Amino acid sequence: MRQWRRGLRRAWEWLGVHALLRRGCDLELLHRAMGFATLALVTLAPLLIVVAAADPLVRGGFASWLTDGMGLSGQSADALTGIISPPRKVIGTTSVLSLVLLAVFGVSFAGSVQNGYERIWSLASGPWHRVWRQVTWLTVLTAYLYQEVQTRTALHGTQRIVVSLVSTVLFFWWGQRFLLGGQVHWRTLLPGALATVAGLAGLRGFSYLVFTPLIVTNALNYGAVGTVLVVESWLIGVGFVVYGGALFGRWFVEHHWMPSHEEPGGPGESGELGESGASGEPGEPGEPGESRGKDSESEDRERRD
Repeated sequence: MRQWRRGLRRAWEWLGVHALLRRGCDLELLHRAMGFATLALVTLAPLLIVVAAADPLVRGGFASWLTDGMGLSGQSADALTGIISPPRKVIGTTSVLSLVLLAVFGVSFAGSVQNGYERIWSLASGPWHRVWRQVTWLTVLTAYLYQEVQTRTALHGTQRIVVSLVSTVLFFWWGQRFLLGGQVHWRTLLPGALATVAGLAGLRGFSYLVFTPLIVTNALNYGAVGTVLVVESWLIGVGFVVYGGALFGRWFVEHHWMPSHEEPGGPGESGELGESGASGEPGEPGEPGESRGKDSESEDRERRD
């Protein structure tokens, strides 16, 4: 019995799950996921509604984007479509000023994601003039979501699954590298991208099993508010997966993929996280000399005495 407990304890220590849980608590993962969902609903969704409405190929507008992402169909998809204005009405009521404001709000969402990645990798926040990275990431995010919707009608079955998996891995792999300003090596970021894709696939299955009937029930009992609450709950799950996947990726690299290194990464590429040390700052060169000088002075005094 004792040997079994010792083996279980050693396995637990080898896995290092306690370190992953501690980092999740330090990051306040659930709280950050709720912030992700709120910003996505308030700042990102209005921008995507306008972009989707301007698309001449998709008739459903942003409602088709959202139902495809949540894996909804039938009555649940109809309930969600009913709370979003038709594309023609969206385009007719959107001015140039409102479009600019929506873009600015969307950039704030990208900045929040960037800050989350920086916290996960223990990096300092970038200067304000790096906002162009947030704009570029937001543009690529919109293109990625548009591509996901287009493949729904162009591809079917295994082909669409493969294209969706590859594009999602590439987006989250590149997204971390780009928002972090290239401070983390490509191979160090790959496990996090794979974990994010796996989490999104699981969330899609959960959404199909749970949110599909729940959104119909809430629409009947609470109206549009009930539908929005379900969407907000799904966005919280997305935020949890996005940040949790990156957090899992760093934990996996440090504990299982490259445990022999001081930090993940190769030794020959300076300037990137893990290549020349992570966040520790070397001591000032004057300190050892000063301490030795003090020791020699004290010895001289003792000899004189």
